[in-house]
Amino acid sequence: MTDQDPQLVVLLTRIAEALERLAPPPPPPARVDAADAFVWHADSARLLAVPVVNRVELPLLQGIQRQRDILMANTRQFARGLPANNALLWGARGMGKSSLVKAVHAAINRERGDEEPPAALALVEIHREDIPSLPRLLILLRASTRRFLLFCDDLSFDQEDATYKSLKAVLEGGIEGRPDNVLFYATSNRRHLMARDMIDNERSTAINPHEAVEEKVSLSDRFGLWLGFHNCDQPTFFAMIDGYARRFGLALPTEQLHAEAVEWSMTRGGRSGRVAWQFIQDLAGRHGRRLDITAPDAP
Repeated sequence: MTDQDPQLVVLLTRIAEALERLAPPPPPPARVDAADAFVWHADSARLLAVPVVNRVELPLLQGIQRQRDILMANTRQFARGLPANNALLWGARGMGKSSLVKAVHAAINRERGDEEPPAALALVEIHREDIPSLPRLLILLRASTRRFLLFCDDLSFDQEDATYKSLKAVLEGGIEGRPDNVLFYATSNRRHLMARDMIDNERSTAINPHEAVEEKVSLSDRFGLWLGFHNCDQPTFFAMIDGYARRFGLALPTEQLHAEAVEWSMTRGGRSGRVAWQFIQDLAGRHGRRLDITAPDAP
């Protein structure tokens, strides 16, 4: 030992402490029974609990009763431990695709009497760009006794995007396959999850056009359940507006309410569930009313 050793130890300690401050250790991963909903963070490979889910009450989702009933039945089967299909909700923007997934999740847990977290059925959101990390997430969920709805909103793939291959393997292929306690729901504006110009480009440049397109289109075939959402007509739009107005106590004459809603939809270039909710927010603000969006099941 030399006279310099204590000073060197002090210096190294200070360097180590500075490095720890610059790069603190990641927080411990959330327990899979800590909440009813989570968001998957692929960069740190952890689940972040969501205390209050941003969702709409199921009865407020108008014009999609058939889709609602089918998805409810499929999810109910899964929650009971029975066979169920992965589901792709596709179609017009703003017509309640993602809202339906979140509302069905809450409704199924309520049916089962799971009023307080953790409920039996958990919702896990994964972002589209994190699809390649799905195998890591499934390893985490496979070990749990809970059942999980994996949810990816606005799923689609662009030219030269090969991440769809990871999803194909998870949905049906691979040695391990999808765990029995996991079901995958996705929403998309595209039925085949790829743009029409991508399909045309693959067909025009490939040696075997049919096989080139088939590889990417086959991804949507891995979803056993397809639910289409179509553009909103005016009676359905009015039903949405009336339902929101009753729910939040916006007591306006029906003719005035509908006239203002039509004017609002014209400024937005069309009618949809999203446009109806945006109108209600504007209406409530103009009349000095607060929307209790933190209450369970409120939008």
